[in-house]
Amino acid sequence: MSGRIVERYRDLAPLLDAERRGGRTIALTNGCFDVLHVGHVRLLRGARDKGDVLVVALNSDASARGNKGEGRPHVPLAERMEIVAAIAGVDFVTSFDEPTAAAMLETLRPDVHVKGTDWTPETVPERDVVQAYGGRVEIAGDPKRHSSSELIERLRAPGGS
Repeated sequence: MSGRIVERYRDLAPLLDAERRGGRTIALTNGCFDVLHVGHVRLLRGARDKGDVLVVALNSDASARGNKGEGRPHVPLAERMEIVAAIAGVDFVTSFDEPTAAAMLETLRPDVHVKGTDWTPETVPERDVVQAYGGRVEIAGDPKRHSSSELIERLRAPGGS
């Protein structure tokens, strides 16, 4: 079964409220998910274990470009959302236009905000936002040895693979 795509995160809020009323815990992770690799899959698996409902919020194309630089993302938002929604364990996929996830987190208020191992609970940029509404920050996935940027550079190199 595929996850449900809700393009704008503000439209997702009432659906998550219904999940909470049903007693389910909401876990949310976010990122660009531009060129999918095994690190993404491992993060999503780990994030899934942190709650009953997994939300994945993707940076919009403009937000990804602002964070990653000109020429990014390589895969447009609609396609990235479709790909992530097809991954087992993902319940909802949404997007945000802002440079950071703070406003989206304030609106959706997941019980658990899950970030990858390139962060610690103390260094997650939105930590204060999450703690202010009573949520918690957790880390999931394997050690940070994979990145879309590095994969793209390897593919661009002569004889890249």
